[in-house]
Amino acid sequence: MLRKLHGLPGLIAALFLVMLAVTGAILAIAPALDRAGVSPLSAGEISVAELAGRVVDNYPGTEQIVRDLSGQVVVYYSRNGQPGADRIDPTTGESLGAYQPSAFFVWIKNLHRSFLLDTPGRVLAGVSAVVMLLICVSGLVLLVRRCGGWRALMRPLAGSGSARLHAELARLATLGLLLSALTGSYLSAQRFGLVPEVSSLGPDFPAEVSGGQPQPVDQLQALSGVDLNDLRELVFPYPGDPRDVYSLTTTAGAGFVDQSTGELLQFRRRSVGSQAQHWIMRLHTAEGLWWWGLILGISALAVPVLSVTGAVIWWRRRSPTTAIDNASAAEADVIVLVGSEGGSTRGFARVLQMQLSGAGFRVHCAEMNALAPSYPQASKLLIMTSTYGDGDAPASGRQFMARLGDFKAGKALKYAVLGFGDRQFPRFCQFALDVDEALSDKGLSRLQPVELIDRCSPARFSQWGDQLGAALGTSLSLSHEPSPPAAFPLELVDRVDYGQAVNAPTSILRFRPVDEGRSSLFRWGRKRIPDFEAGDLLGILPPEDQKARFYSLASSARDGVFEICVRKQPGGLCSGYLHDLTPGDCVTAFIRHNSGFRPASGTVPVILIGAGAGIGPLAGFIRNNSARHPMYLYWGGRNPNSDFLYQPELGHYLADHRLTGLSTAFSRSDEKAYVQDKLRQDQTALRQMVDTGAQILVCGGRDMAAGVKQVFEEILRPLSLGVEDLREQGRYLEDVY
Repeated sequence: MLRKLHGLPGLIAALFLVMLAVTGAILAIAPALDRAGVSPLSAGEISVAELAGRVVDNYPGTEQIVRDLSGQVVVYYSRNGQPGADRIDPTTGESLGAYQPSAFFVWIKNLHRSFLLDTPGRVLAGVSAVVMLLICVSGLVLLVRRCGGWRALMRPLAGSGSARLHAELARLATLGLLLSALTGSYLSAQRFGLVPEVSSLGPDFPAEVSGGQPQPVDQLQALSGVDLNDLRELVFPYPGDPRDVYSLTTTAGAGFVDQSTGELLQFRRRSVGSQAQHWIMRLHTAEGLWWWGLILGISALAVPVLSVTGAVIWWRRRSPTTAIDNASAAEADVIVLVGSEGGSTRGFARVLQMQLSGAGFRVHCAEMNALAPSYPQASKLLIMTSTYGDGDAPASGRQFMARLGDFKAGKALKYAVLGFGDRQFPRFCQFALDVDEALSDKGLSRLQPVELIDRCSPARFSQWGDQLGAALGTSLSLSHEPSPPAAFPLELVDRVDYGQAVNAPTSILRFRPVDEGRSSLFRWGRKRIPDFEAGDLLGILPPEDQKARFYSLASSARDGVFEICVRKQPGGLCSGYLHDLTPGDCVTAFIRHNSGFRPASGTVPVILIGAGAGIGPLAGFIRNNSARHPMYLYWGGRNPNSDFLYQPELGHYLADHRLTGLSTAFSRSDEKAYVQDKLRQDQTALRQMVDTGAQILVCGGRDMAAGVKQVFEEILRPLSLGVEDLREQGRYLEDVY
């Protein structure tokens, strides 16, 4: 329901929303342009009296002085019976040129406010703002669900293609779009009387004034006490009328000034409601807030792209393979919850949902993060989940365990867990096992034992379906063949070998895409190969066994090569195959995105920890640190003379400050140290960095990672923190094998 609430209004109003966004982005530039033409004045530098005196010296027929929120000062005057308006330099009172609002910006403003259709257009613009607000709120809720909670909102997102681009842009633009839509909706509702207007009555005209000889304006006491930065408007009295007064409006309020005594009369401060109205308008227009205008403009420019990617996502969901009737959680008798990182598990879940619906069950399918407090009509709970990293929950299942604590299961509710994973990883399907145990501890009864499927095996899925059908008393024919990854040929172009002397042969291998014409190697790759970053996985398909082995990439697409660091394992089929390659040999490979293992953006320190070939992606992160944010590497090897991987590159990165600090440990040298020892030596500095928001990334063998985790538990204890606390915040990431 929430997804429909998010998507349908956007599809219907897309054209108007894009027009509002584009015109809004153009208008958002205006405050910055206005600010660029003004020299800022410090507080107390010029008083209103001084400004008025200088202006009158240059414009004897001055009628009004206006200072806008950007700091621009305009004088309205009469000369030889003709009205005029000039921009002035407040330090001299001299003209900077005639004041003439930009005809282009006036036209854009009218297009933005009413689509050039007067009142009907204003109604349409107001409705569009409400639609945008609805889309922003529903989209934010969906985004939080996808990330696994508010704390994880800024973690790297999983997925690829239109869905990934849509989520990434939404995350960046949501704040600007939400505030713009909220303030725009309020101002439209106020214009058409749907919400009351804030009373902006000025002060009453003074009943008595002195009527004496007028003083020069620069000697009026009330004006001398007002800083120019606080001025909004000064209206001069009618010439020759000693009983008229100056009308003064400032940021604090409005009043009158006796032109003879200089006394401030009938001053009325702005009400709280008036100040709120003022800030609502400023947040919407960014007037006087040039930096906020740029944020609004950038956010608005995301709308056209979000409209296109949103339409693509909607169309794909409407295809026959995905259009399944989903019963409500309150009415369903079978609940299917899915935990997925890259989306492959969802394909199996769709097949199960279709088969169960066809058998007459009312099925509700949702992400594990959407576990409801209860399912009043359900008798079966089916969990289908993958495992991420070293036994962690996938993106759509990160909130499940926390939600399970408040879950109230009916006595008749039984459950079954189906795990998906890859046996080459040490904690195969660990999250599925953890979920099965947690549900049992909650007091639920198993419908059937937990089942674990290796490498998305269609045969095992079908067998599980037969067993499930028997338990449900119906016939299920589950058949799903996941789309094979888009594989492509790569040619080895370079290799650097280490570790032979210490019986730990490790090679840095660099590949390029094979071009059919051999004229431009990467041109073919750019056309056919998905984008990738350091930390993503390169799946290699060895000829003797078409089961892929995965290696962390040490390069990104912009480097023009696929770089991996591979240690030859005793009896290892794929590692042996790769180590036997010579330049010119080719392999078949594909990309698997690993967006959950990325250094955080921003200026917080990043602590990289690895051992052996685990240095690969860490070296890639350092290589890409062109902004020179603080980045520290702790790495362990065997002997500095034999297997100091990436030694020349790391020296270069230290010299150009992409790497802030390097600490190495070698277990077969005179030092005989491990990376954990180096961490303990620097525990004070590490604790300080963590306390300021540092992120930790660990890559390497499972035993090393366990040792590093233990050390950090000790380091974090004085901060009343643990590794799991950092993990929940996206500040402790592991890529463990």
